[in-house]
Amino acid sequence: MTTTLLLRHADLLVTMDDSRREIADGALFARDGVIEAVGPSAELPASADTVIDARGQIVVPGLVNTHHHFYQTLTRALRPAQDATLFDWLRVLYPVWERLTPEMLAVSTQIALAELALSGCTTTSDHLYLFPNGCRLDDCLEAAAPVGLRFHAARGAMSVGASQGGLPPDSVVEGEAAILADSQRLIERWHDPQRFAMQRIVVAPCSPFSVSRELMRDAALLAREHGVSLHTHLAENDSDIAYTREKFNCTPAEYAEQLGWLGPDVWHAHCVKLDAAGIAAFAASGTGVAHCPGSNMRLGSGVAPVRALRDAGVPVSIAVDGSASNDSSHLLAEARLALLLQRVAHGAAALGARETLEMATRGGARVLGRDDIGHLAPGMAADFVAFALDEVGTAGALHDPLAALLFCQPPRVRSNVVGGRFVVRDGRLATLELALLVERHNRLAGRLVG
Repeated sequence: MTTTLLLRHADLLVTMDDSRREIADGALFARDGVIEAVGPSAELPASADTVIDARGQIVVPGLVNTHHHFYQTLTRALRPAQDATLFDWLRVLYPVWERLTPEMLAVSTQIALAELALSGCTTTSDHLYLFPNGCRLDDCLEAAAPVGLRFHAARGAMSVGASQGGLPPDSVVEGEAAILADSQRLIERWHDPQRFAMQRIVVAPCSPFSVSRELMRDAALLAREHGVSLHTHLAENDSDIAYTREKFNCTPAEYAEQLGWLGPDVWHAHCVKLDAAGIAAFAASGTGVAHCPGSNMRLGSGVAPVRALRDAGVPVSIAVDGSASNDSSHLLAEARLALLLQRVAHGAAALGARETLEMATRGGARVLGRDDIGHLAPGMAADFVAFALDEVGTAGALHDPLAALLFCQPPRVRSNVVGGRFVVRDGRLATLELALLVERHNRLAGRLVG
C-alpha cells in the first residue's frame, strides 16, 4: 500500500543537494520512503498520510556514522583503560571482551543504535572483530533490524595472536580459512546490494597488527568477487606506524596499496598519521577515511590531517568509533569535535560548519558507497532528522541555525525518520522501550566487567 509523508514549515531545511540549497519555511514530500519533492512549503502538497509540522526546527539529511564498535558500550570509562594509549588500552580490554556473549552483543547493538538515533544518525557502520563464546555477526544484525537505522555490518577478524607477534592474545583470534568462509556466508545471507538497502555486509579484517598480509589480500579478493566494501583501521597512532614499519618494512599506505586495499570500495578508520604520499595515494584511488576525532583525542593519538585530506580530494566522513575509546555515540557532538579539532591544529578558518555537516552526511554516504542517502532531493531516501531550535543551548544563534548545530550545545533530535518511518518521534525513541533496554545493558555490563 502506498504511503505518503509531508514535512512542512521547517524554519530551515538544509538539503545538502548538489546546489547546497538551504530553504526557509522548507518542506519535503515522500512516497513509500523515497523523496518526490523538496522546496518551500507553499510549493509542495498540502496533505499526506503522515504530516510533520517542523515549525521551530531545523531539518537536515540523516547523519551517517562510518566507524563504530557497538559492543564497546559495555566497557565505557573502564578505570584501568581510562588513561592508556591505543596499544595499552587494547591490552587491558582484550581479556574483558573475550567474555562477551551473544546476548551482550545483541543488547549493546541496540544501545549503540539508540544513542546514535537520538543524536541524528540514520545510517551507521559497525566493526565487530572478535567472536568469543558462540558470538556471531548475525547477533548484531538480528538485534539491529527492529531499531530501524540503516546498518552496514563489518565482519571484522583477528588472526595473528601474541604468540605470532600480533597484539591480541591468542584466545581471541580465529583461523583465516574460517574467517573467509564466514565472511562469504554473511554476504550470501545478509547483504542487500539494492538502493535503499537497510542492511549490507562489509569485509573488514581488523588492523595490520592483528591479521596477516595473506588475510588482507584474500579478504580484498573475496569482497571484490561479491561486490561488497572493505574496511579496516589504519595509521591510527605512532605505535601503529612503528609496527607496520618493523613487521612489513613499509608505511601503512604502502601496506594498503600492496594488498589491494585502495579504491572507492575501501575506507579506513582514523588515518591520523597518514603521510603526504599516503594522502596522494588515497586521493588518486578514491579511498575513503572515517575521521574519529573523539577517540583520537581520548587515546592521545593525534589530530588527523582532515584539511589536507579534503584539499587533496580524499573522501572524508565522520565517525564516533567505539564507545570505550570515545565513551559516546553522539554523532552530532562528534561532528562538533571534528570542527573544533581542526581549528586547534590549523587555525580558526580550517573547517567551517557547512563543510563539517557535509562530511557527516554526503561524506558518509560516499565513503559507504551509497548514492541513495546523504542529501535531500527527489529520488533520494526519505532519511532526515529535525532538531528543535527553542532550547537554551541555541538561544541567540537563530540567525544561522545550521551553524548553531555545530558551534553550540547540540540540540535534541525532535524527529529521526529513516525511509519515511519514525525512529525518533517527539524526542523519544519510537522503536524500542529505552528505559528497559538501558537497565538490561547495565546488568550485562556489570557481569562482563566483573
